[in-house]
Amino acid sequence: MNELIVGIDLGTTNSEVAIVQAGRVVVIADENGAKIMPSVVGLSEQGEVLIGESAKNQYVLYPERTVKSIKRQMGQEIKVSMAGNEYTPQEISAMILKQLKGIAENYLKQPVQKAVITVPAYFSDAQRQATREAGEIAGLEVVRIINEPTAAALSYEAKQNVHKQVLVYDLGGGTFDVSVVSIQDQVVEVLASHGNNHLGGDDFDQKIIDHLVTHLQQVHKVDVRNSRTSLARLSRAAEIAKIALSDQPFVLIEEEYLYEHQGLPIHLSLELSRYEYEQMIQEFVEETLAVVHLTMQSANLSVADIDEVLLVGGSTRTPLVVQRLTEKFQQQPRGEVDPDLCVAAGAAIQAAIIAGQDTTAAAVLVDITPYTYGTSALGELDDRLYPYMYVPIIHKNTPLPVTKTEVFYTMYDHQEAVEVNVYQGEDADALNNIQIGNFLVAGLSKVQQGNQILLTLDLDLDGILKVSAKEKKTGLAKSIVINNAISRFEQVEMEQAKQRVREIFGEAVAAVDLATASTTEQNHSIVQAKALVEKAERMLERAATEDKDDLVNLIETINEAIASQDFVELKTAMEQLSDILYYLDL
Repeated sequence: MNELIVGIDLGTTNSEVAIVQAGRVVVIADENGAKIMPSVVGLSEQGEVLIGESAKNQYVLYPERTVKSIKRQMGQEIKVSMAGNEYTPQEISAMILKQLKGIAENYLKQPVQKAVITVPAYFSDAQRQATREAGEIAGLEVVRIINEPTAAALSYEAKQNVHKQVLVYDLGGGTFDVSVVSIQDQVVEVLASHGNNHLGGDDFDQKIIDHLVTHLQQVHKVDVRNSRTSLARLSRAAEIAKIALSDQPFVLIEEEYLYEHQGLPIHLSLELSRYEYEQMIQEFVEETLAVVHLTMQSANLSVADIDEVLLVGGSTRTPLVVQRLTEKFQQQPRGEVDPDLCVAAGAAIQAAIIAGQDTTAAAVLVDITPYTYGTSALGELDDRLYPYMYVPIIHKNTPLPVTKTEVFYTMYDHQEAVEVNVYQGEDADALNNIQIGNFLVAGLSKVQQGNQILLTLDLDLDGILKVSAKEKKTGLAKSIVINNAISRFEQVEMEQAKQRVREIFGEAVAAVDLATASTTEQNHSIVQAKALVEKAERMLERAATEDKDDLVNLIETINEAIASQDFVELKTAMEQLSDILYYLDL
């Protein structure tokens, strides 16, 4: 029987736990059905420990009782304050891991004691060691730490029999990372990695919050920043609006009784367009592209050398991000794996490999559309105005089900009708694609040109495409249903990398005083030894032949000492290995 090892993405903003079952990846949901847990820890006024969504809700109102983004402090010799108590970053992270452990145990109906945990590629040895210690505190044996871009590559491409240069673009809630990864001969190697620990979706939210605050100041002459409750509601409203604008061209932000001024209630009602929002965040997106450029320089690669671009992190759903990456690399980034979940999924795949499971069918691809769907409009094609320029709305490889809305404009004054043509294909000239439907929206308002028409495409898992067009001003709408727009897209099977990582270094330490050390000290020694071995394995390639032989011998000695629980031998071998690594680091 294979041992049970879960995969954990311990993220700055959100965390997840996953496992491979019957050859398939399952990202485990909590009792409320949520697969994503905010990486936030808090203590309520009653002293109750809050972890996840409840702690996140508390943060804006009671920041002194709540800790978030602790991942940024991992590896530092500091303590953070929470409700008047001091905690190390490892202890806060351990609380998050313990909650994830409990979610997995509740789902699996059995104890969970081992995990693979992901970390950013740029994490130092101290940060990796702190992650291991957090696992130890949470009651988890961290059998392997793997880089997040490696995990993402595993979740996208478990079958690695071809040579690829892949760029992993990871834009999360609080951090941004980009890595260039080489996949060859069943090995995933990070060639270069750069990032910004203070750039992410939270900054996008803040732009919307600032916009709303300014609107309230101009319209109602009030400054709601003095009210924690109002700011908390604006923060949540901004996040919801940001998510909505990934699929819609407009969103109406409404918060009734947001604030009280001179005894009167202040209500918020403001429409925000995707165009306005993208203008707000454009500088951030361009900043990420500068990091992309730097990373490719570090890897000595050009745009032409990149075979694929993989999207990781929920903020990559932002259309402007996909648009700019497509322009830069002249290819559509891959997003068929849920960007919020792909790192946890890759960790689960790695865990399954270590546990010896059959992972040949461990595909984590969701159903995707193999075609692009869109419409035609007046636009510039080949340096001339052309009435049938193709406007893609749902791009190929988009996960299903999917609903996308774009805004179009009437071309002349008093235009009373628009014809909507629906195409399937990739050509810039819509007439070179396959027309799969058309309809007329008549009776439009007699207004000047530029009347806004919202076109929505809704494609479900069964390949049924619903197309609707609506005049934004009046709500006048017309729609059609196109059956069998696609054949049911079979899930792509991905074969796991066959190379196995080192076997688990023995079972749980027995409560025997082998080296006049307590069981806790023994467990801690094992954690330190594994971190030391992991560092030695990373340095093997650049070590001289004589040093390499010594490293290999000491790694084997440590593995054997852990397996036999010989802590005297373990201590001696660790000291010798530490000395060699110290000089190799100089």
